[in-house]
Order: sequence, then C-alpha cells, then structure tokens
Amino acid sequence: MKVLKFGGTSVGSAERIRHVASLVSERGKNIIVLSAMSGTTNALVEISEYLYKKNINGAKETINLLESKYLKTISTLYDKHESREKALKEIKACFNYIRSFTSRENFTEIEEKIILAQGEMMSVAMMTILLNERGLYAESLPALDFMKTGQQGEPDTQHIQLHLQALLDKYMDADIYVTQGFICRNATGEIDNLQRGGSDYTASLIGAAIEADEIEIWTDIDGMHNNDCLLYNDPRFVENTEPVSDLHYEEAAELAYFGAKILHPTCVLPAKVNNIPVRLLNTMEPDAHGTVIYNNITEPSIKAVAAKDNVVAIKIKSSRMLLAYGFLTKVFETFEKYKTPIDMIATSEVGVSLTIDSERFLPEIVDELKKFGTVTVDKDMVIICVVGNMEWTNTGYESKAMEALADIPVRMISYGGSNYNISFLIRKEDKITALNQLSDKLFKNK
Repeated sequence: MKVLKFGGTSVGSAERIRHVASLVSERGKNIIVLSAMSGTTNALVEISEYLYKKNINGAKETINLLESKYLKTISTLYDKHESREKALKEIKACFNYIRSFTSRENFTEIEEKIILAQGEMMSVAMMTILLNERGLYAESLPALDFMKTGQQGEPDTQHIQLHLQALLDKYMDADIYVTQGFICRNATGEIDNLQRGGSDYTASLIGAAIEADEIEIWTDIDGMHNNDCLLYNDPRFVENTEPVSDLHYEEAAELAYFGAKILHPTCVLPAKVNNIPVRLLNTMEPDAHGTVIYNNITEPSIKAVAAKDNVVAIKIKSSRMLLAYGFLTKVFETFEKYKTPIDMIATSEVGVSLTIDSERFLPEIVDELKKFGTVTVDKDMVIICVVGNMEWTNTGYESKAMEALADIPVRMISYGGSNYNISFLIRKEDKITALNQLSDKLFKNK
C-alpha cells in the first residue's frame, strides 16, 4: 500500500478534483491524504483574525465568499444529483459550524484551530463522495481519530500506528482510503495542527505507521528542480531548470529546509527512519518520473540549489573569546532562551557570526548579546544552499560553487557541518544574480 498526498493546488477546482479522482482510482488500494482547496486555509485564517478583533461583519462576509466558492465547485463536480446533494449537506454543515463562532463572546486559539481544520475536512468529504459516485468503495479515515501529538508537540507515533491500523481493519473491504492532512489532536485531545505545510508530514507519518511501499507527494511541479529557489506563485528567477531524478534523504532535507517549497522539511525524517522512498510527482503530468528520495548513496555531484529569504546575520565580537572557554555556551543559551533556531554559524578566535530566520525576539536577543561583546546585525540577507554528495574527500565541488560566486559579496560560508551542503550568506539584492550564475556554472553544459 502507498500513501498519496495531494496539495491545495491539486484539488483547487472542480476540474482538478475530478482529475485527482481519476488518478487515484487507477493506482489501486492506497491511502489518499488531502490538503484544503487552494486559498481555503488563508481565508480561514482571515476569518479567525476578524473574530479575534470582534469584527463579526468582516468574518461573516469572508465566510460567505468562501462558501460561495465551494458551492460553485460542487455545482460542477458531480454527475449525479444524489452526490451533489450529499456534498452540499456536508459543506453547508461545515460552514454553519464556522458561522457559529461569530456568535460566541470569546474567541481563542483553540477555536481558531477548529476553524482551520474545516478546510481539510471539506476536501475529504467532497473527494470521498466523488469516488463513491464513480463506483469505488471509498472510506474516509478521520485524521482526528488517529493523528495525535504529545506533550512537546511531537507526533505520538505509537498512538498513530495503533489507531490508524484499527480503522484500516474496520474498513478492510474498502477500495481506497481518504484522510485529512495537516490536522490532528494534541496531548489534551483538542483539535490542533501540524503547522502550515503539515500535510506532507501527515503523509510521511502515515507511511511510517503502515510501513508503506512508497510515499507520493503530488503537487503542480514535476519534482524538485536543480534550482528550486522560487516560492509558489513567484516569477521564475532561473530559466530552464530541470527536475532532479533522485536524491538522498539528507540532500532532500537540506533543500527542503533552505527553500525548496515543493517538500516540507518535516516530511523527510519519518520516511528516512523507516526507509520508505518518497516520490515527488506532478498532478498535471502523472507519467513524469518526478524526483525519488531514498537512502541510496548517490555518486559525487552537485544536485541542486535552493534559497532561503528573510535571514538575519548577527556577529558578536569580543576579545574575551581569545583562549577562553564557555563563551559560545553563553551565546547559544541566549537563543535557547528565546526559542530562536540558528541556521548558519562561523567562528574565529575573537568572534562568532550566525544567522536566524525570525526577527520576533531580535531586540531582546541583541540586548542580551551585548553583555558579551560588540554586536552587529545585518538584515535582508539570503542563504544560498548548494546541495549534493559533497563528502570532503570528493574534491573540486566546493571550488565550483565558490567560483560561480566570485564577483558576489559573501557574508558567511558554512561548509563541513554536512556532507551534502555548502551554504553562502549573501545580500538580498544579489540573490537572482547568484542563482543564475550558480545555474550556469553547475548545471548547464554538464
């Protein structure tokens, strides 16, 4: 059995939902993980923001607009009147439930997460009804019945495996299973989620729980490209990029973390631990090879480049570092205190430079770091990540990357922390030039 995850753009219209239904019908008995229709989660976030601000009219108007989108989709999605009526009943029930929060006196984070969960629930309801209309016995597996996180917010894998298997045993005669991505219950039983992009994580956790043959992540892109720098809906900064045929788990994790948006970074770990291949596929081109991610050690090479925006560089310079110990401990404890992860780090005898991707606690962090030395901050930086099998004994690959950036100011370089990654910190204004020069040097005329 495989796990097939479809993102919001793959189920973003009646036409695309029908296309996905045809695709999964041909692929046998699998578990289908669905995101909300594209634009839905953003609209639900907007509704929640209105409710936090007690702008009830704003919330109601946004609810009405979103509901009209779904009603229009349903009107053309089904061939049978019975199916259409069943879907209308399910969708109207969801929107009436969302509307019920407009009459409540207080709106909390718990209520927000309940509202956010409705997008995935509606996707599963519509798809299950459509598959049943086409003669398949499709059974919905409510994610809230098996997907759970523990006290620290980490997935409770034992709970997931036990309760998911119970559902599969209960509906063993089903031709296909459909479930929600993204949503879960937390340690106290409340509705929660796996954060934005969490449908990838859902698919990977399910794949690990059932020991799937493969996990397929379906989007509107034919695999991870060798210069995968763009965010969805952004203009393509680099022309003539190509899908990467295969990646090691570590290579994929580096690319996902540093900006390749086709794959959520959390997706890789459960698959890696359980040695389950992950295949990235294009919903609109289902016969394309895509990108397969596995444990196989690939030949020495540079595979791809990704970019991470909105990076802040912090330098702490102090003569107290010279021949001293414990200095870095104090620095790292500051970031731990404010729960701010560090991406890159470089040290010298009298200083340390590092990067973060959040400015939430930047003033507080800088204020505390000034106790230890002179602090300088550079905002609007970009991390360029060059990924491949670059074990230090495989000579020549780091020099190729550096040569491509010879005329671009480089603030920091990180090399040696991973066998699969060289990271360069550059200015935002140099990003497009850097990506194109890397593409020309590393991938063209290979």
